[in-house]
Amino acid sequence: MSGQLEGLLRHFGVAGDSGGIWAGLRQALGGIDPALGAPRERGHRFASSEKARGAALPPPPPVLVTVQRFPWDFHSPSDPAFRATPSLLKSLVAVDFSGSSVACAAVMIPGLLRGSAGTICTQASLLRLTARSLRHLTLTSVMKSKRKTDHMERTADVVRREVVSTAKVCGAAHESPSVKRLRLLVAEKDFSFKAGQWVDFFIPGVSVVGGFSICSSPRLLEQERIIELAVKYTNHPPALWIHNQCALDSEVALRVGGEFFFDPQPTDASRNLVLIAGGVGINPLLSILRHAADLLRERANKGSGYEIGTIKLFYSARNTSELLFKKNILDLVNEFPEKIACSLHVTKQTTQISAELQPYITEGRIMEKEIRDHISKETLFYICGPPPMTDCFSRQLENSHVPKEHICFEKWW
Repeated sequence: MSGQLEGLLRHFGVAGDSGGIWAGLRQALGGIDPALGAPRERGHRFASSEKARGAALPPPPPVLVTVQRFPWDFHSPSDPAFRATPSLLKSLVAVDFSGSSVACAAVMIPGLLRGSAGTICTQASLLRLTARSLRHLTLTSVMKSKRKTDHMERTADVVRREVVSTAKVCGAAHESPSVKRLRLLVAEKDFSFKAGQWVDFFIPGVSVVGGFSICSSPRLLEQERIIELAVKYTNHPPALWIHNQCALDSEVALRVGGEFFFDPQPTDASRNLVLIAGGVGINPLLSILRHAADLLRERANKGSGYEIGTIKLFYSARNTSELLFKKNILDLVNEFPEKIACSLHVTKQTTQISAELQPYITEGRIMEKEIRDHISKETLFYICGPPPMTDCFSRQLENSHVPKEHICFEKWW
């Protein structure tokens, strides 16, 4: 098989060391030998547990290695070679940027890349990225972090858009002592999102892909080509880069994904919304809240468009300094007092609460009864926060006979 790869590389004129690509294939497969499909001791998910019990190992999956080269100036999305899939970045192993074309070596494993049709390069919009940005978008980059909390692993089966777009940092500020807010200019008209979705966040020189919910409204993108993110400080490499290295005019690449969103059409039935947020889980819910406010303004100004019901936000954090976007939330409450309301909860407050916030603050966790009081057949529930919180509230709502299709949740680690 190694000889076949050598031949493929020569056939397509790929410069570079095929041994490096082969090593990348081994690492990407978690220790499975690409030539034999045989499990190795390290990294294979069955090797330690099943061998220890003396159980027979399952048959290895078939592996297909493919190499192709495309010209940089290719701009025909209809070309079959550019049929991208949501699993694209999990199938891209090695990229060669020498000369005037791009070469990709890819590996497909049935069952691992669910939904993959065997594509190895994305549509023309991906090729419009700079080589500097693209050279890091490899499988070894995506899969380098083997932790269960890795964004790309957690969201491997989640629907993504095919477009990967460049973005430039045009603003940054601290939203709280531990959270930094970014404003990103996305000039490409192909880039769009629905309120509540997130982005894969690709940083040149950083091997791990970030995943951050958008906290701005789709209307801001339509009008100014701006999106906003709010990222908590952690030891995760993308978060470290945002807090320690990111500067004005820094360039990144983005791809929209997620099945957690609110995107009503003008003729849809009117719905009430209950938004339940914990910590930085406010991000996608703020996007939904802002989108709801845009719909209310459109309805008031034009007398047409989607007619939304009431919106109630329940938001919990450790203390008032960690309640993100307090001013933005209260501004919307004051702008639409008959439509938007909020209940802000703090669980470990040690300082005095300001007079401005006091009417909206409850000390202690969000209680089941508060949520239950808002249950109706016209109400949709959106929950985002740590997994124990989202599990708890979604289970309580189901036990209260709320239809599952009316309960939407997103878990963030």
